[in-house]
This record gives sequence, C-alpha cells and structure tokens, in this order.
Amino acid sequence: MLWFLIVLLFVGVIAGALARLLVPGPDPMGLAGTWLLGVVGSFVGGFLGYVLFGSDIEDGAVQVSGLIGSVLGAVVVLLVYNAVTGRKHSLSR
Repeated sequence: MLWFLIVLLFVGVIAGALARLLVPGPDPMGLAGTWLLGVVGSFVGGFLGYVLFGSDIEDGAVQVSGLIGSVLGAVVVLLVYNAVTGRKHSLSR
C-alpha cells in the first residue's frame, strides 16, 4: 500500500510537470504546487474519463489512459486557474 501511494505521488508530480510544459507562458510554482496541480488534474481527468467512458476498475488502478487523463486534467486545471486569476501569457518572454 505504501508503494502504491508513493507511485501515485510520483505520477502527480509528472502530470503536473507535463501540464506546465504544455501550457505556454511562465507558471511560477514550486514542487509542491506542481504536485498539487498533478493531483487535482488527476481527479479532474478521472472524473471526465468516468463521465465520458464509464468505469472499468478490473483493468487496475494505474493505467496508461489514466496517466494521459491526469496530464489532460492538469492542463485543464492550469488553463482555468490562469483564466480565473487573469494572468496573461505571451510567447515572446
């Protein structure tokens, strides 16, 4: 169980980091912010996946589609966060 939690924390950091790479512009946040972005993105991606495709727990807890959903969910969360806070991104920086 402990290794499973460590893997999930690691996946959260990877999903958050990939989301920060995919969204243009500066996103000044530390490792904890990146991890939180990945965890919230995992919940959003999991929820959207459940709504769109249904639930299939027999395939296991960690799947490639879940990892992709985590990254896409983190991108959505980051874009919504940037829109709500009014931060403008420019590619010229």
